[in-house]
Amino acid sequence: MASKAATKILIVDDHPLVLSGCRSLLESLPNVDILGEVTEKSGFSAFQRHRPGVTIVDVNLPDLSGLEMLRKIRKTDPEAKVIMLSMHEDPGIVVRALELGAQGFISKSDDPATILKAVRLVLEGETYLSGTLAQSIAFSTKRLKGSKTAQLKDRELEILRLLSKGYKISEVATALDLSYKTIANTTTMLKQKLSAKNHADLVRVAVEANLT
Repeated sequence: MASKAATKILIVDDHPLVLSGCRSLLESLPNVDILGEVTEKSGFSAFQRHRPGVTIVDVNLPDLSGLEMLRKIRKTDPEAKVIMLSMHEDPGIVVRALELGAQGFISKSDDPATILKAVRLVLEGETYLSGTLAQSIAFSTKRLKGSKTAQLKDRELEILRLLSKGYKISEVATALDLSYKTIANTTTMLKQKLSAKNHADLVRVAVEANLT
């Protein structure tokens, strides 16, 4: 009787210590094959090649955001299982990830063993949200509704995040595979929606919303 194929787990995080730590913890699970990548581009490419049982994605990646990678993964495979990982406990980001289809969200301040519990549950078809994040969401509903970025679409959030990291409009267009005109028009709309007088104001809003 042939042995059961190993479950592939893909970790996408640009911090070597986090990547190494997650790998060490997850290798304690039976019959798993751990893969690691450090950027959205290489991570999404690895997802397409390997179609892992679970993909763990850091919200803040050096190229595109983890939320953008989540959106692309779920568009490619609506059944894909994704757990988001973040150093920020911003409830707005957590809610956005869940709306995009994430089955789990873990804070980097959680107990390291949390990732094992999350992976087990998600592989079984369940969802996982750490206790601290669940409480944060429960007590912040009113604040979220009043947040400046709550009204923005996912693509607008990603453009805002890249602009705040110092990307030029042409560089944002290349990163998102969109036209220069589309990014320029969206930037103008962002200034109007967020009541930003200039580019510096946009950056300030992004920083306040933990988008950088």
